[in-house]
Amino acid sequence: MERLFDHVGHFGRFQAYLYFMSVFQAVSCGIHYLASVFMTVTPKFICNVPGNISTVLLPNTSTSGPDNFWELWTSSKDDLVIQLENGDVWEVNRCSRFKREAFNLTYAYEGNKTLLSCSSGFLYDHTHLLSSVVTEWDLVCDREWLAKLVQPTFMFGVLLGAVIFGDIADRVGRRPIMWFTSTGQFLFGVAVAFTFDYYSFVIVRFFLAMVSSGYLVVVFVYVTEYVGIKGRTWASMHVHAAFAVGIMVVALVGFLVHTWWIYQLILSLATLPFIFCCWTLPETPFWLHSQGKYKEVEKIIAKMERWNKVRGAPCKLSELCSVKNDSKADESEVSTLKAHNVFDLFHNWTFARRTISVWLIWFTGSFGYYVFSLSSVNLGGNEYLNLFLSGAVEIPSYIIACLGMDKLGRRNTLAPFLILSAIICGVIMLIPQNLSTITIIMSMAGKFSIGVAFGLIYLYTAELYPTTVRSLAVGSGSMMCRIGSVVAPFCVYLTEVWIFMPQMLVGIMALLTGILTLLLPETLGRPLSNSMEEAVEMAAKNGITKKKATTELNGTVMEKLEPMSPDNLNA
Repeated sequence: MERLFDHVGHFGRFQAYLYFMSVFQAVSCGIHYLASVFMTVTPKFICNVPGNISTVLLPNTSTSGPDNFWELWTSSKDDLVIQLENGDVWEVNRCSRFKREAFNLTYAYEGNKTLLSCSSGFLYDHTHLLSSVVTEWDLVCDREWLAKLVQPTFMFGVLLGAVIFGDIADRVGRRPIMWFTSTGQFLFGVAVAFTFDYYSFVIVRFFLAMVSSGYLVVVFVYVTEYVGIKGRTWASMHVHAAFAVGIMVVALVGFLVHTWWIYQLILSLATLPFIFCCWTLPETPFWLHSQGKYKEVEKIIAKMERWNKVRGAPCKLSELCSVKNDSKADESEVSTLKAHNVFDLFHNWTFARRTISVWLIWFTGSFGYYVFSLSSVNLGGNEYLNLFLSGAVEIPSYIIACLGMDKLGRRNTLAPFLILSAIICGVIMLIPQNLSTITIIMSMAGKFSIGVAFGLIYLYTAELYPTTVRSLAVGSGSMMCRIGSVVAPFCVYLTEVWIFMPQMLVGIMALLTGILTLLLPETLGRPLSNSMEEAVEMAAKNGITKKKATTELNGTVMEKLEPMSPDNLNA
């Protein structure tokens, strides 16, 4: 099947149309993954008081009106003394309030006072933020843990969506899943903006996470199966660049819109154009061929020839590979193809070792990516600019990854950058805390290195596994990736134990996976495997193989991949 691209072109007009159509939707995936960054912002707040505020007394004994005391209140740990229009004096902080028995407007007070709960709700600083889900449903104090669960529950939905839709895509095809998940992104994205309480908000976002993850997993496989070897590296990597653009869109919209439900609605509308076009996307010839639907494969080949203006005699499927005379696969053979599950990724020791290594790379890439991303929130300065730069720094990392994959190979690019990120984590641990600028530079360098590995692993996984389990392999890997993204926020909390604990954990995992990556086979320049046997043969002795192909009149006979001798290798 790989010979098809030598005939119709590796990235012709037809592939370009399908590519930009499908990648456009990946921008929406980046949007929904990071949208909660500004929806769950917790502004300054205090326990509300029953009445109209006339005067606010701050810790430095300065007084303020009810509208401008937020800027003067620099430490949220200090109490505020508030006098109401009726003369009552209250001592308030974030999660409690005291009512003084005497009308004494002084900061220091030794008289009697009564402790009361925050039954009147909370008062929020709306200087820079009109509303968020935190202010909407008072997710502070004893309900603060609910706000912290918003992103982990979303990532749990991403985890399930990756493995579920990856498996279904191998059974029913890539196209139906892309239709369903892209439509689901729009519907669930809009629904999030109109949720009426915290629990409905979390539930709808959970389903949004599932379809977003499902689309992102399948679109990588879709792109891989429609682009030839010569353009596959750049095409696959630019899907990640589209995701990074989504992050930058979140920063831009967050800067312009400060009401959470309007912000969510605008972000969801980015999906709408693709909804009207996604129905024109055809199924991939690789999947159709694996299911024995040879007539449909020939129709797609003819369409690709017309779009790409291929001259000469039309290409027949029989010229690419052997097919049955009746152009139909044996029913038992097709049912066997559809019976693959996650256990097939461990069907022998070679596959088991490969799968464990790949899963660890997925986990480490996501784990390090989100640890560096979440830590960037504390860089200081403009938070919207910080997020924008966080997305922008990924784009050059993907360009470097593309150049490295094409020149050095997938494995030989992935392993060094994993090890480099481990070294950077070690350097960060040695930097004095007062040198914040150097720490920021090294943190961005760490994310750059992890970004190379994070972007490369999608394509590398797709090339390591055969067509029959390719979506399942990418989906299960993405599941491990999301486990890393769920663990990352809790890892960041470990700074309370030791400030460099997150960097130490990322460094250890990156070093381990970098070493394991060196044991995987190289896939640069190799055709995609269609069967489990072809994929196993890829891991011949020392991971170095050559492919012999014998072309006959009625089709192409692919001989087994044989290890290269030292003499041939030197030659």
